[in-house]
Amino acid sequence: MGLPRAFVGFSSSDIGYYQLMRAWKANSRIPFDFCDCQLRKELRSGNENYIKSKCRERLRMAGTFIQLIGQDTRRKHKYVRWEAEVALEKGCRIIAVNIDGWRRINIETCPPILRGKGVLFVPYSPMIVAYAIENWEKMDVGNWEYPDETFRSLGYSLHGNIAKVTSPLDGVMRGFNI
Repeated sequence: MGLPRAFVGFSSSDIGYYQLMRAWKANSRIPFDFCDCQLRKELRSGNENYIKSKCRERLRMAGTFIQLIGQDTRRKHKYVRWEAEVALEKGCRIIAVNIDGWRRINIETCPPILRGKGVLFVPYSPMIVAYAIENWEKMDVGNWEYPDETFRSLGYSLHGNIAKVTSPLDGVMRGFNI
């Protein structure tokens, strides 16, 4: 079986976190991999309709939509909300990755369009994101999170809503504290 195809949606202010995910994928010491369906050169176009048509093509190829959720994601509508709408229409399984480290939905940052739609919420960390890509089954409704035991078995310590990696590779795994 091939790698899961994933489209990563993110606010322009969070592009560094997306680029770090690509670095995790390229680093042989980090067990993280997926087939990245993200747009590259198309984004240089100033034509919104062209960008959206290319984006829709890529989302059609992907079975998984990964939404990076940062501080301003819930207020972004031009592309962030639109990408999520297309992913929901297509029936993609959706993994919401909280840059702030939350392991469940954070109402303060989560775009309303993703609430209650069968989305899995995980913290921004390669081990749990990789685990979700490999293991999460699409749900139709609700806000989902992994149980405490899943995080502990992957080497996380839990602090309320936050999950942190406790391995010696913490700096590498978290992303050098962007």
